[in-house]
Formats: sequence, structure tokens, C-alpha cells
Amino acid sequence: MAGEIPDLEAQVRTGTGKGAARQARRDGMVPGIVFGGDADPLPINIPFNKLLTRLRQGRFKSTLFNMKVDGHDDVRVICRDVQRHVVKDLPTHVDFMRLKRTSKVNLFINVEVTGEEESPGIKMGGVLTLVRPEVELVVTAADIPESITIDVSTLEIGDSATISDVKLPAGAVPTIDRDFVIAQVSAPSGLASQSDEEDEEEVAADEVPTTEMGPPDGEEE
Repeated sequence: MAGEIPDLEAQVRTGTGKGAARQARRDGMVPGIVFGGDADPLPINIPFNKLLTRLRQGRFKSTLFNMKVDGHDDVRVICRDVQRHVVKDLPTHVDFMRLKRTSKVNLFINVEVTGEEESPGIKMGGVLTLVRPEVELVVTAADIPESITIDVSTLEIGDSATISDVKLPAGAVPTIDRDFVIAQVSAPSGLASQSDEEDEEEVAADEVPTTEMGPPDGEEE
């Protein structure tokens, strides 16, 4: 959840340049840099295994982290670049940017659903599908929502709820420039199958050719 900003622990990297970076890798660390935010760049090392685990979880570049470095105040950061080994595809260097309260960032925000008990479609046996359990928004660092809420209380079978139905936090904007579907109520599988069969029967009936009576055998038209 966006409200639960994950910690990312790092150490100050002593020395700069290729030599210090190579030594960090030999020590099981990934060298990196934290920049921006009206402060001097800070060279860091991150444990290789912890960084690799985070990378494999996905969306590393669109996740806000609370950077914890011994001897320094915690700071919110977002990844701006991950350099990888050309053959092994493993991280060799990572860049983080400090965020000001007014900084704009792209983040995936969890979607919560309300109104399921009131939905006429669900009461009739319809199936609610959360098409997008997360929505990518452009938000300010000081106003990151923990989640956004979609109300499905009025949905009938076959209805959908889109991003335009969501009251977004002030200053938040979807990264997709269209009214995309977030949740929908579909017919139960049994009812849907029956409807499909009926449609097929109607099509089959329409496709039966009409046969014209020809002249009796032996007679010419």
C-alpha cells in the first residue's frame, strides 16, 4: 500500500570512483547514489541480495522508499535508474532521487471496493471482477494516498465502474489518458453459457437456407 512506505537500508560508501565501486561489489554490495532535494549527492552501498529481492518484486522504479542511512536523516526517495551487467543482467549500480514535498511522482495506488452488499447485479448472482487492483497515478510526495475507493453499489450485471467514477485526491492524476475500467459485474458463468448457447441457436436458425421448389422431374422451366 502506498501508505506503508517500505524502508530501504543503505550504507555510506567511502570513496568514489570505479575502484570503490568494484570493492563494494566484491563485498556483496551494489553501489549507488542519492541525489537531489537541495542536498549534496550521497554515495551509498545497498546489500546485493536485498536489492535483488526488491527488483524481482517488480515496479521498483515506481515505488516510493524510505531511505535509511546510518548517520543521516531518513529521506523519501524514488529510483531513477538501475544499471545492470550486460551478460548476467544483475544490478551493478542504482540511482535514487530525493523527493521534496512538492515533487511529482508516478506511483501505483491500491484500489479498495465498497458497496458490494448493495449492488443489484451482485445480489442477482453477478460476479464482481476487480480489473485493476492498482492504478498508476501522478501524485505529490506530500499527499500520497494510501488507497483510492471505487463504489459498486449501483452496478447491475454488465455494468462497469471506471476511473471517472473515483474521487481522486487533490493533485492526483491518472497516467492513462482515457476513462479505463477498474471494476465490472459480469453474469454468472452458468447464465453466461446459457446466453451464449441461445445466441448460437438464433444465429444457426438465421443461417438455414430457404429451398425453392423446382419444376417436376422431366419438365423444363
